[in-house]
Amino acid sequence: MTDIQSYLQAYDHQLRTDAETPSALSVTTLGPLRLVTFAGGRGFITYQDLAGAGAAEINSLVEEALAHFVADPTISDVEWKARGHDHAPGLHEALLANGFVAGEPESIMVGPLEGLCAGVTTPDGVTLRKVTSDDDMRAMSAMADEAFGESTNTRTADALLARLARNDGMELWVAEVDGRMVSAGRLEPVPGTDFVGIWGGATLAEFRRRGIYRALTAERARSALALGKKFVHSDSTEFSRPILERSGLVKVSTTTPYEWTR
Repeated sequence: MTDIQSYLQAYDHQLRTDAETPSALSVTTLGPLRLVTFAGGRGFITYQDLAGAGAAEINSLVEEALAHFVADPTISDVEWKARGHDHAPGLHEALLANGFVAGEPESIMVGPLEGLCAGVTTPDGVTLRKVTSDDDMRAMSAMADEAFGESTNTRTADALLARLARNDGMELWVAEVDGRMVSAGRLEPVPGTDFVGIWGGATLAEFRRRGIYRALTAERARSALALGKKFVHSDSTEFSRPILERSGLVKVSTTTPYEWTR
């Protein structure tokens, strides 16, 4: 894999559907769609492609997919994960018409793991470590909510704890300064592929631009290399995209979350 098109092809064939949902509690298929239920009352809709569907058929898929989750009273919110390179006529309009709200687009980044490690050192006074205990997990989740300017959501921590209990390969890493968690992120090995995903990058505002997130990303990459993985993918905000680009990852497309809340 040496160019953007090759990376995008690998992304579509190896990193969509099953690879996206290792922690699913249940999966229902609806045509080309996968309707996924996660712990904590979260619904998720994804697909490898929309099988050439036109606008009318896509509108029906949106309506039927949402009806599936509405019928389950335990589901409080649903995400439809759209990609910028998909052929999806009328999807944006259909999602809005059915009560979904478009989030900020993110860059789909793909590249070799080695680039994330090369020449990266941990800043003085910063400690990097993998966390597994309940207390650390909850502190990490609360710190991430603070970093993103959101209220503390204990449901997220509960879902992560449930995943750790299932031992599905996910790793959680934090950076600390004077014993305070200031940055965090997940590592998601993709079974049966050479890929890992790097997710959830969050750094408190006052600790950004110090090389902490880059060091934390490098530590996750080293862990992935030790597992025998070769490539990495990530949906990146504008905060993390430049860091990943400097490490050799390339933007292959965009992804936009559309959120429905009960």
